[in-house]
Amino acid sequence: MPCKGGTPPLSEEEYAPLLGQLRGWDVLGGTKLRKTFEFKNFVDAVGFVNRISEVAEAEGHHPDLVVAWGRVVVDLWTHKIDGLSSSDFIMAAKIDRVAASPGS
Repeated sequence: MPCKGGTPPLSEEEYAPLLGQLRGWDVLGGTKLRKTFEFKNFVDAVGFVNRISEVAEAEGHHPDLVVAWGRVVVDLWTHKIDGLSSSDFIMAAKIDRVAASPGS
């Protein structure tokens, strides 16, 4: 669920336990979550992006995605607050589930 503007972003103290529940995600500058997913080719990377897009649209929470040969870089943050919210960590976990599902 998207965050409303005016809500403060999570502090490091608040997001650290959430980050600890994820694997391979990093916090950049205290404001963005990032993870790079590796694939054997470009087609598999694009297929992963297509599967992420379905989840993102259903959640109303859209990551920035960079697609290259054999990899996808995912950045998450809550645009309305220009920082991290609990929704970003929930979306990260959902993206990890997409990556772990058959076809990834």
